[in-house]
Amino acid sequence: MSAPLVDGGIGGRCAKGKAERTPPCGVAYLRSSGDGTFPLQAALIWKISWTGTGVNDEQPLPDGTFGAEQPVTVRGIQAVDR
Repeated sequence: MSAPLVDGGIGGRCAKGKAERTPPCGVAYLRSSGDGTFPLQAALIWKISWTGTGVNDEQPLPDGTFGAEQPVTVRGIQAVDR
């Protein structure tokens, strides 16, 4: 699997400019899961605020997080033998 992130997670955070990378963000599995699965956990995290006419300061809205875990079966991988 991919190298650990600074916060202890694996994979990569999605960010502007990463859409053309392979994988664009996430986890690259380097071996099959055999008869089992790998846990894949994903989250969507947002921070929003608003400003309007006659409002001098930015007004915060509640931050949010939504996530789930899914077992992933990796049946095969590609390798180059030279």
